[in-house]
Amino acid sequence: MCTFIYKFNENRAQGNLMPSILIDNVTIAYGNSIVIDGLTLEYSGSGLIQILGPNGAGKTTLLKALLGLIKPIKGRVVLNGIDVTGDPGKAGPHIGYVPQLFPEIQNRYPITAWELVESSYLMYRRKWPRLFSDVESRKIVSRVLESVGLTKDLWYESFWNLSGGQRQRVLIARAIVHDPQILIMDEPLSAVDPVGKAELANLIATLAKKKLVIVTSHDPMLLLKHTNLVLLLNRRFYVVGKPEYVLTLENARKVYGESAIMVYQHIHISDTHA
Repeated sequence: MCTFIYKFNENRAQGNLMPSILIDNVTIAYGNSIVIDGLTLEYSGSGLIQILGPNGAGKTTLLKALLGLIKPIKGRVVLNGIDVTGDPGKAGPHIGYVPQLFPEIQNRYPITAWELVESSYLMYRRKWPRLFSDVESRKIVSRVLESVGLTKDLWYESFWNLSGGQRQRVLIARAIVHDPQILIMDEPLSAVDPVGKAELANLIATLAKKKLVIVTSHDPMLLLKHTNLVLLLNRRFYVVGKPEYVLTLENARKVYGESAIMVYQHIHISDTHA
């Protein structure tokens, strides 16, 4: 295992509460199989963290630990100064979660883009009437849908009739409607066409100016210029640090094997599909 313990806090604004995450010597196992071994990462402030690695590397497992859905066998997860290890109830108020978008899902339940976002907001709301729409909730949902660039003519369309990029915007709106400081996104650019990928990358970069955004990805290029920190992960091996120090051919081959190659002066087109 190769470990770079990285602490990043230059974005902290004095006198303002900033988002923060501490993954403290976390080890996660399924049965007798260790998936993540002694991972440590600390970051404070707004910005973008990319988690890179092949399928089966432990990326989604790590996200589940951040969400409190998996309790590590060792170590702790601290969000905004609160220990949320293995406790989704404690993690929930601090995090908005955007799941991986799959192109086809069976048993599609009838719901519009508006209903999906509003229902999420009402579930977080504490005051009565908690589960009923009112002027306040409608204003908030409208503002959030506008902020993610979903045009009004699509707000009351079936979620399932939207394109991949449009659905992803709705899922982002649902994740940020309660205004969390930390946003976790599992492969947000998958199942989206090339033009949609570029537009979503710009949206993610905008969100990362005010929030701490953590993104898993198979391709770092579209978001690379906006990225503050990279975690290169393959189960028990990881390297974490600034992109220019982490994304080297030597490190990439330790994670991806011989499929990692160096190509000079090339045009990169991200057109893979999940």
